Amino acid sequence: MNKSINLTEGNIYKALIKISLPIMGTSFIQMAYNMIDMIWIGRVGTSAVAAVGTAGFYTWFATSLLVLFRASIEIKVSQEVGAQNYKSAKKYITSGVLATLMLAVIYMTIMLVFTKPLIGFYNIKDRAVVKMSEEFLRIVSLGMIFTFINPVLTGIFNGTGDSRTPFYINIVGLIFNIICDPLLIFGIGPIKAMGVAGAAIATVLAQGIVTLLFIIIIIRSKNNIYKIKFREEFDIYCVKILFRIGWAPALQNMLFTIFSMILGRIISVWGPVPIAVQKVGSQIEAISWMTAGGISTALTTFVGQNFGAKKYKRIVQGYYSAIVIAIIVGTFATLLFAIFGEEIFSIFVSEKESIVAGGIYLRILGYSQLFMCLEITTAGVFNGLSRTGIPSVISIVLTGMRVPLAYLLSKPYIMGLNGVWWSLSVSSIAKGVLIIGIFIVLLKKQKLFNNKVILQGN
Repeated sequence: MNKSINLTEGNIYKALIKISLPIMGTSFIQMAYNMIDMIWIGRVGTSAVAAVGTAGFYTWFATSLLVLFRASIEIKVSQEVGAQNYKSAKKYITSGVLATLMLAVIYMTIMLVFTKPLIGFYNIKDRAVVKMSEEFLRIVSLGMIFTFINPVLTGIFNGTGDSRTPFYINIVGLIFNIICDPLLIFGIGPIKAMGVAGAAIATVLAQGIVTLLFIIIIIRSKNNIYKIKFREEFDIYCVKILFRIGWAPALQNMLFTIFSMILGRIISVWGPVPIAVQKVGSQIEAISWMTAGGISTALTTFVGQNFGAKKYKRIVQGYYSAIVIAIIVGTFATLLFAIFGEEIFSIFVSEKESIVAGGIYLRILGYSQLFMCLEITTAGVFNGLSRTGIPSVISIVLTGMRVPLAYLLSKPYIMGLNGVWWSLSVSSIAKGVLIIGIFIVLLKKQKLFNNKVILQGN
């Protein structure tokens, strides 16, 4: 089985679309896991949604932490494949997978040992919400190995240009989750209703099946690059290189989560409804940022392969092609959220108060969707060049500004709760404008490719 795509030759639009569509599909599937949970949990009640939302910050933090190796493996594999250094690519894969497994075990242990103080951080007064949050966090912590390894394996396949295999595997996991969620949450026949615990169990089981399918595909694959031999191919030097590339986006994602947790603490003052609105709203907003993330991931692989092949002009042409797609996605999301906010939110919650508050959330966030898509897509170019620090610094600084801005704007005599939502939207607009400006400046000064001049025909 070898579905890898050579992105260094042929029509750029066809190459980008061919690899990006399955990546977008995979992103939507990963988003659908959480959205399906929210649809069913929303039928249980706002308190249940608030509980899952509270515990969900720590699973979100886990996905941020695993970026340390997921992003860097994808980048190095694509670069080495582009340069046709397959033995080197295999070393990066083996070293990155082992490092990821070790990180997963450490994180899982911390979550299980410190469940109560972690949930207690939010100072939630409703004891029922606290109890459900702790229960949910303990269960999903048991599946942390799956949570960590699945995105890394997806990144490995994407780096070789094979984005279809992860897509098919994740479809199976999603179908399993769709079936198990209502059965375990509400119960049927001999299966007792388990509420939020059922949602957690369904998610862990679905992720476990995805991991199992990846292992089966790797064993049966004819592409030797996927064959992992820990004793023979683990290289601490490769781990250091992966860490050097991955620490910036990992720090960016971790701080993003921390900033969101602090914002969650600010929001919790208004009670469970705003907490539920933020949780459900962020899942809905994922329609645009995960789509843009799929474009960005495809662009990272495209740029990585062409950078390894030293085809610099083709990289710029690929960026222009990807940015057109990002503009279409961002514009569509802006119109959708601004006009149909309440209608969309009503799919996930039934309480009128939550629907109205959710509509306001989506309308305010809708104004920034185009800029957010441009930011995420442009970051793909820098990542593919191993220059992960540039987009990471931009994101860290401007995302960090959300905390003081939200604290100020949320004062009762200014905007109240809506001030928190405006802090998110304004910062996203600023990030999009800044990263594109830096890209243009570096390109014009011939410093985008580490001072390598773009020659005609490259």
